[in-house]
Amino acid sequence: MTPKSYSSSVVEGGVLLGALRRLQETQQDFKYTVQVDPDFGLLLESVNGVSGNEQERLYWEILSESSGEYHRLNVGIGCYTPQENEHIILKFSTWSQQ
Repeated sequence: MTPKSYSSSVVEGGVLLGALRRLQETQQDFKYTVQVDPDFGLLLESVNGVSGNEQERLYWEILSESSGEYHRLNVGIGCYTPQENEHIILKFSTWSQQ
């Protein structure tokens, strides 16, 4: 899968979901879907037609990059408030079976 870059913005105090919605409305080649989990809220389900899969332990990991430092978000797209000059990375990943 070839990485792609997009630019978006959120209003001050706005959440990541708003930036994703704006991208989908303005970029014809960016599409996403979400799933509502009763315990965890909105989960990113697919990006550009590529979906996570629980049986294969595949999911969309959401990372934040600022000044060369990468961190996994500790809340979902419906709660996370991006900061100025922050880069959000949607990384298709696998998780370890425990």
